[in-house]
Amino acid sequence: MNQRLFQAYVMVDWSAASKPATGPDSIWIGVLKRNVRFQMAFEAHNPATRADAEKQLNAILDELQRKSERALVGFDFPLGFPRGTAQALGLAGTPWRALLDFVAKEVKDKPDNANNRFQVGAKMNRLMTGEAFPFWGAPARDAQTMLSVKRVREHGAGDLPEFRLCEEAAKGASSIWKLYYQGSVGGQALVGLPVVKRLRDSRATRIWPFETGWRALSPSDLDGVEAVFAEIYPSLLASKSAPGATKDEAQVRAACERFNSLDEKFQLGALFGPRRDDPQREVVENQEGWILDVGA
Repeated sequence: MNQRLFQAYVMVDWSAASKPATGPDSIWIGVLKRNVRFQMAFEAHNPATRADAEKQLNAILDELQRKSERALVGFDFPLGFPRGTAQALGLAGTPWRALLDFVAKEVKDKPDNANNRFQVGAKMNRLMTGEAFPFWGAPARDAQTMLSVKRVREHGAGDLPEFRLCEEAAKGASSIWKLYYQGSVGGQALVGLPVVKRLRDSRATRIWPFETGWRALSPSDLDGVEAVFAEIYPSLLASKSAPGATKDEAQVRAACERFNSLDEKFQLGALFGPRRDDPQREVVENQEGWILDVGA
């Protein structure tokens, strides 16, 4: 018998803002879940800080858990780093987990959004290369020996890759090494990964594809799982803002609706694996991760 993988869809548009912010270019959490009439209904939240967003996500997941409804939770920043990063940092263990633990330990993010992401980027540069590379981008006041305002050079042979395999496949995705300016997913990842770790460690969750495998999923694969965390790229989806809605709100809504629609047709499970057997499976599963809905 065909079954849905999920009963709810939670899509998160993150922000690395250093001050509380709402409206465009701030954090938006879209939720598509069943209402009291068992109809799928959308709601949006726009918390001003990452601390508030984490509380909101916990509240959403608590409610769904009480109803025994499994959620797909999408984050719009990388959950993994380019292949070779953990080794360059001298980290032991499975690369994705070692990096998640490292970033969560190093990043300090205060309740008012003040954070040390530029200092962490500089420290990682020092450990990886001893120069202001590969992380780049910072306001002039945060520039330092190991982190430059602008990019210092191109990636060459022998350097860590600029892009992960999924970003090459997605075309147009920014590199995690970009810490500042428009589309700086690197800054979002550094302040977002600690939240993902805390949510993951406190709940019966799985981070895809690291803890599920890069393969098609069925409901039986997720028995006892409260939520699956995945990386998403909402700007790939066509979305039209409703009157009064921001582009960010429209994008998280479009992502919720797409994954719900696919799940309703029992087509969502296939997206969790490559379209064909891929020789890079080990890199994807253990190091880089993948973007849900981007074909391999």
